[in-house]
Amino acid sequence: MKILIVKLSSLGDVVHAMPAVQDMLASVPGARVDWVVERSFAALVRRCQGVHRVIECDIRRWRKSPLSAQTRSEWRAFRQALREQAYDAVIDVQGLTKSALVARTARLAAAGKRFALANQTEGSSYEAPTRWVADVAIHIEPHVHAVERSRELCARALGYVVPPAVTFGLQAQAPQQAAQQATAQATQGRPCVAFVHGTSRDDKLWPEALWVQLGQRLIGEGFSIGLPHGSDGELARSERIASALGQGGPQGESEGARVWPRMDLGALTDRLAACAGVIGVDSGLSHIAVALDLPHVQIYNFDTAWRTGPPASHAKQRSVFAQPAPSLDAVWQVWTQVRAVR
Repeated sequence: MKILIVKLSSLGDVVHAMPAVQDMLASVPGARVDWVVERSFAALVRRCQGVHRVIECDIRRWRKSPLSAQTRSEWRAFRQALREQAYDAVIDVQGLTKSALVARTARLAAAGKRFALANQTEGSSYEAPTRWVADVAIHIEPHVHAVERSRELCARALGYVVPPAVTFGLQAQAPQQAAQQATAQATQGRPCVAFVHGTSRDDKLWPEALWVQLGQRLIGEGFSIGLPHGSDGELARSERIASALGQGGPQGESEGARVWPRMDLGALTDRLAACAGVIGVDSGLSHIAVALDLPHVQIYNFDTAWRTGPPASHAKQRSVFAQPAPSLDAVWQVWTQVRAVR
């Protein structure tokens, strides 16, 4: 059975759709799953076990100049690639106009059908064209975790029961290279804990002073600190945290802290996989840490962990919530608990 998943963006949403792929492969005999995704997230999807083909698009960029010659040319090439295969099922798990357009463009097999969400769920974006395009629109319980929304939609579209275990199937590439990275990033032989301090919303940030205090505790416990960044603002914060932990200047190192070089999403995923654990705010990189099954604490200033936080069945990854922000002691207590899980 040839299945096309349409989940274009964003980073966290792409990660949250991965368990649905693992469910389909385990539950549908002979399933072959292709995935349409924005180019910037394609390297991540290629690391999702069982995905047969990744079809890249650039809709975010195309929307900025929809009538340009370059956009028209790239859209034609994308459409041709998308329609190379006829699908028995096209499942729009995103629920937006842009994903509906992609689902409509995909080519169906003779008895193939398009499936989509029939309704908005709490805290998610939703646009009506997704159900207008679908042959079958499926109503999902509104109060649902982001992972379970995609799992339930796919299960009902293809007629199987959602498996009890949540498996992401995200795998780092080149394990030997990852091991070498682990050695390189473990300053003076110390295992590395990555601090995911950056997020797209300032109101999700954790106070910088608490990151420094947490780093001091971890260094005292024999760890080193890795500081990834994806923007100039995040780089500046990484440098300030590293400097407060005893190191000054970009990409330098001290006894316990190192600012990572900026890297693409695939390389960053591989480097996170080599860490001893991750502590981070509600962001895409934190969701990657969950998918990699690393010891992980996810910090929430808002009571939304029920929707996007680590699945309740995952003892090695847990969320911590308080307002205006969780305390250092609360984060440390949960970190101690996830580190103890074997």
